[in-house]
Amino acid sequence: MKIGLKITAIVLLVYVHTAGLLMDVPRLNILNETIRALYFHVPMWFGMVLLYVGSVYYAIKYLRNPSHELDVKAEAFAHVGTAFGVLGMITGMLWANYTWGSPWHGDPKQNGAAIALLVYLAYFVLRGSLDNPEQRARLSAVYNIFAFAAMIPLIFIIPRLTSSMHPGSGGNPGFNAYDLDSRMRWVFYPAVAGWFLVGLWIADLRIRFGQIAEKLK
Repeated sequence: MKIGLKITAIVLLVYVHTAGLLMDVPRLNILNETIRALYFHVPMWFGMVLLYVGSVYYAIKYLRNPSHELDVKAEAFAHVGTAFGVLGMITGMLWANYTWGSPWHGDPKQNGAAIALLVYLAYFVLRGSLDNPEQRARLSAVYNIFAFAAMIPLIFIIPRLTSSMHPGSGGNPGFNAYDLDSRMRWVFYPAVAGWFLVGLWIADLRIRFGQIAEKLK
């Protein structure tokens, strides 16, 4: 990952944390000051999905042209994506505790996200249960595609078809439908970009570590 992107990631997140905690936000019923969690909770899910896209991309490339490097990249992106998903779940539970009264309501989107993360955790269990490198890489690539295909309806489709407390789901209006201060977008979009770049940075470090470990073997 180029140094310019690393510097951009640092600058964006310094800006996001500063503006996100100090800048004025709309005073909406129930949400109040907790709406600042939008800058930290939602970008985690954006980052997770984008990193999973990278992981399944390298998995497909591996099936077409098997190589150890592609397998390492697919695993690295899946690992960091799952970490982002866990952080998204934790920040969402903290937000829900103040706005919904408890950290877990069994909301369809909460349940779908939890199941999607369990599906991806099974991906790592599968990798750890196989000793043959080629067999592990091939089966992991196939499972990676299945996991991504399962995540899409669990997070983006099913919650929209059922009653949900999340904005934009179950008939609830999304954030854009509310009378939000447009200045929030000046923090939210940089937050998405900044966290995603951090995810790429971490994935790049894991890929380089995997390549070094392979050379040492």
